[in-house]
Amino acid sequence: MVDQTHYDTHGESKPSAESPKTMGHEWDGIAEYNNPLPRWWVIVFMVCVVWAVGYAVLMPSFPAAKAYFAGMLGYSSRASLRDNLTETADTRAAWLEPMRSLDAPAIAANPDLLQVAMRGGEVIFKENCAACHGVGGVGARGYPALVDDEWLWGGTLPEVVATITHGVRNEDPQSHASLMPAFGRDGILQRPEIQTLADYVLALSEGKPGAEAGHALFEANCAVCHGANGEGTKENGAPALNNQIWLYGGTRNDVVAQITAPRHGVMPFWSGRLSEVDIKQVAIYVHSLGGGQ
Repeated sequence: MVDQTHYDTHGESKPSAESPKTMGHEWDGIAEYNNPLPRWWVIVFMVCVVWAVGYAVLMPSFPAAKAYFAGMLGYSSRASLRDNLTETADTRAAWLEPMRSLDAPAIAANPDLLQVAMRGGEVIFKENCAACHGVGGVGARGYPALVDDEWLWGGTLPEVVATITHGVRNEDPQSHASLMPAFGRDGILQRPEIQTLADYVLALSEGKPGAEAGHALFEANCAVCHGANGEGTKENGAPALNNQIWLYGGTRNDVVAQITAPRHGVMPFWSGRLSEVDIKQVAIYVHSLGGGQ
């Protein structure tokens, strides 16, 4: 610290002419300088004050008991959003309107409408379907994959539209409904029989001939829904068992558990939640994921 004092003839110290001004108080030898603020800082501060006052006058700002000061410009972010949504809806209507009078196969046959439907369907799928079926329709345990050629309830466009519209095992009277008997829980088959049947189903999935005992059990209890060769039937929503696509797991324990006390998934119906045009778009998108039928 530079000492800025000098001494008179009597030895007393006096502040020099260059000593900075202080606020007049001191703590433990530390004084507070009374320096002016930088000019640039003062200018910026005043500009901000002027801008804030102008903004408060021109734009919505001060709240009141039941309303608020709307500002001299009358701007409203809600009104701006409403106008943007209306403009977007008008733009989309030019493309979506033709879809209202066409069924899904007719839309898919029109290259221009197909392109719009695919883009719209992908967005709708991500917002409503991906939570269960996975992004891109890869599926998950208990949720069917949509990227293969296995369709529980049919894979034509009209059938996909029907499944999305009415769902599976829900309160819609037209929803798909099927129940697999609980062969173990209800005492239809004994534990050794269930294990023999599971071994036969696993052999079917690998394209191998199963044991004769398993074949007899399958023919008596399973073939009516899953088909004589395990090919599945869309009328019952019974999955094919002659491939490696498993909804609830493909280990021996998984198959035994499903035969003993089967699980049944539920899919909501989307009629009333999505418009008919939206359902057609997402059906076309889903149909494209697995190649369709």
